[in-house]
Amino acid sequence: MTTDFDYKVPELFGPVVFRPSFNKFEPINETQAWSLFFTASREDKILGFNGETGRFFTYSLVALIVASTLADLIF
Repeated sequence: MTTDFDYKVPELFGPVVFRPSFNKFEPINETQAWSLFFTASREDKILGFNGETGRFFTYSLVALIVASTLADLIF
């Protein structure tokens, strides 16, 4: 049995953002951005394709910042 996989390609094991297929200056959604953040740019689809996941993390971060700021001002 033979396979057509070429595991010697350096882009295969490098960060996703440096792969030629990804780096075309196309906009990415929030879910892809959070996936890249959580995996240190190793995978952009680890959180799936649902846009709600990215918005959840973004709004959670905004809520944490607002709550921290209000707590600092009050106390």
